[in-house]
Amino acid sequence: MTTYNEYLKSILSQILESYDHLSEIQEKPGDLDVIKKELLKISGFLKVISNKIDESKIHHSDFKPLKLKFKHYLTNYSFEQEIETMAPLYHEDLHRVKNMRLKILESLEENKMMADVKELLEKV
Repeated sequence: MTTYNEYLKSILSQILESYDHLSEIQEKPGDLDVIKKELLKISGFLKVISNKIDESKIHHSDFKPLKLKFKHYLTNYSFEQEIETMAPLYHEDLHRVKNMRLKILESLEENKMMADVKELLEKV
């Protein structure tokens, strides 16, 4: 039986894996598909944490503010439509793809969200 903490830890580690994968992309053709895939994973995991994990069952004081940051991110950022629009026209334009990737990373780092994910993962 998986505990709430183990479940949360598993999801947080998957978010960090996708974030790290986005950070390590080396600007080559086909990257837009990888960016889209990793972004969808991250957004999905943020939704799971925001909607399914009850903060009263996680006994770390850092969890509630982080959950609020996830909700803020989900409300204020949506790159999926931009990627869909961009894909047919600019999928081979490495500069545009790089700029999109950097904007996504910047949005994930806003309010120290990814740093807080790493910190909570260490504590759980």
